[in-house]
Amino acid sequence: MSATNRQLKRGDLWILGGLLIGALLGGCASSSSSGVQVVDRNKSGASSRQPVTSGQYTVQRGDTLFSIAFRYGWDWKALAARNGIPPPYVIRPGQKIRFGNGASQPAAPTAVASASTPVVTTMPTPSAPVLIVPQPVTGTPTTAPRPVTPTVATTPTQSVDRSPSGWAWPANGVLIGKFSSNGSLNKGIDIAGELGQPVLAASDGSVVYAGSGLRGYGELVIIKHSDTYVSAYGHNRRLLVREGEQVKAGQTVAEMGSTGTDRVKLHFEIRRQGKPVDPLQYLPRR
Repeated sequence: MSATNRQLKRGDLWILGGLLIGALLGGCASSSSSGVQVVDRNKSGASSRQPVTSGQYTVQRGDTLFSIAFRYGWDWKALAARNGIPPPYVIRPGQKIRFGNGASQPAAPTAVASASTPVVTTMPTPSAPVLIVPQPVTGTPTTAPRPVTPTVATTPTQSVDRSPSGWAWPANGVLIGKFSSNGSLNKGIDIAGELGQPVLAASDGSVVYAGSGLRGYGELVIIKHSDTYVSAYGHNRRLLVREGEQVKAGQTVAEMGSTGTDRVKLHFEIRRQGKPVDPLQYLPRR
């Protein structure tokens, strides 16, 4: 083999090596430089960052105004106003909730809901969830719905450090996913932990949703802290609180699990007037 050929062969090897290194660096660049995993929750059905502003949703049994608002990125007060839903914000199975212009439609006379199921729209709601009442049978008087009487949750409460704004970490563990302001990425943070470990309320508030009806979140708890803020706790193994219960910061609301995801972790969100915000801006520094 001539010297020229040997030189070309070596050059080819250098080029091939450069391409391989470039590919590896490109792969690394696509992940977080801090080693934190960013998850595309849209693939699992999580709501988008911007509220849905067209179309409509048909209320199903078990829906609440909070859960619908949370799913579609709305503030509960704005969604109620858009649909002309007055206090006490009652919605019924079969009712159409519109995200564009136009008024909501009443439920069909045949739609009946469980009297124990609270209802509200996506995000914050009134101070207490409201019962979904059955549609009246023709010829019978209509009874005004009564709000659920708030009760205090009896689960254990831990002493927790709180930030100046009053928030505490919802679980112990390693931070494995950070918030992203990009419309298609993580709407909160992910905390790895042990199966069954306590998931804690991040601030005082009332439970406005507890269930598995929001695809991509598994067993989910939503807590309303004020007319402005709500927090969400997803992928739990078991829920320990019910809708309408009052909780304190550090109080156990669930057991950590892997429902709706591929590993044991807590997905935690804070939403301000229906829009996701970075929880790390509210939680105490670690």
